[in-house]
Amino acid sequence: MASWADDTDPATPLDLTAELARDLIRFDTTNYGEGRSNGETDAAEYVAEHLRGLGLAPELFDSEPGRTSVVVRVPGRNRESGALVVHGHLDVVPADPETWSVDPFAGVIKDGLLWGRGAVDMKNMDAMILAALGDILGAGEAPARDLVVAFFADEEAGGVLGSHYLVDTRPKLFEGATEAISEVGGYSITLGGQRAYLLQTGEKALIWIKLVARGDAAHGSRLIRNNAVTKLATAVAAVGSQDWPIRLTDTTTQLLAEIARILDVDPQRVGPDELALATGTASGFIQASLRTTTNPTLLKAGYKHNVIPDRAEALIDIRTLPGEEDAVLAEVASLVGPDIEIIVMHRDIGLETDFGGPLVDAVVGSLHRHDPGAPVLPYLLSAGTDNKALSKLGIRGYGFAPLRLPAELDFPGMFHGVDERVPLDALVFGRRVLTDLLSTY
Repeated sequence: MASWADDTDPATPLDLTAELARDLIRFDTTNYGEGRSNGETDAAEYVAEHLRGLGLAPELFDSEPGRTSVVVRVPGRNRESGALVVHGHLDVVPADPETWSVDPFAGVIKDGLLWGRGAVDMKNMDAMILAALGDILGAGEAPARDLVVAFFADEEAGGVLGSHYLVDTRPKLFEGATEAISEVGGYSITLGGQRAYLLQTGEKALIWIKLVARGDAAHGSRLIRNNAVTKLATAVAAVGSQDWPIRLTDTTTQLLAEIARILDVDPQRVGPDELALATGTASGFIQASLRTTTNPTLLKAGYKHNVIPDRAEALIDIRTLPGEEDAVLAEVASLVGPDIEIIVMHRDIGLETDFGGPLVDAVVGSLHRHDPGAPVLPYLLSAGTDNKALSKLGIRGYGFAPLRLPAELDFPGMFHGVDERVPLDALVFGRRVLTDLLSTY
């Protein structure tokens, strides 16, 4: 691991948002999936203590030992309006220190950015939520409507031990809530030299499957036709290299039309992929929102060089467009053939919400008060969030974690990536915009 140094100027105090995000990064809440996790309890207790300091009474919920979520209700000025859920998650994906230029759990301040696992996904938004609440309550005011503020465990493993657990076992926590905001949206992109913001109004469905191949166990020197590893490799290659067709939803149709308008090109002449690529750093997310993706993520087989195993396994991360889950699973079964067992490990729905209505208007208004004239565009997230769980209660979820970013920063590329980092001034911007929204909507 490369050496690093914190270049914080002690004469220049950090904004509270950066302090909170830095502290949260220093809790190693790594979630390895399949039930293995360092746990979120320490981070949850830190969040709860901060909320208590604001005069609130947060509740902590353990789905399992160490798997802690925090929820608090904040009374608003208009108790008749539907409550707004404002939520983040406390867990992060693993980080290998050997591949990072800084310690991923040190919360390093360097080059005007905060570095560390969670700086992007999503301890930055957790900190913005806490800071915005402090701005409102510290001024002796109340949010415009009731807020249900939640910090969930286990989002990185599908939320089974976090958001889904609370929705299924404690639905009254969210009583009266009609809408929600969280990741992954509200950040800026650059289109043709112009800054614009993406508001997430939908997300793809999620299906995590395991492929299992079986064969004959034998000495590695023998001629074995029924080799589990070979059979699995063939199946994995078929699924991973499948070229899924483009299918536009209402959200992606509207997004591409707006991109074409801003770039002043004819969308009938410029194809969807080309328009997606024109979004620069955001193109990785946007291209994947135009089609199904089936990505192999883990292979497991054998225990010794000269032993042919009788079983081989692979994990496949499938993200389909909303409503296509069953058809895609059927196509995957056809691709791998009858000798491969398919086990569905986790499945969750896709979401798509109209780009319109009072909350969308309020989001656009808040952004324009702090960055006048910047277009706000809808987009379909290729990944998933805890909004999936909340949708079971009829709560419409949006991705809005506002950040004004430099054009050269590949922000989407840092989700689950190396050297995750966020500009300090983007955190200040996010705090102000979020405070504005919660004070006025």
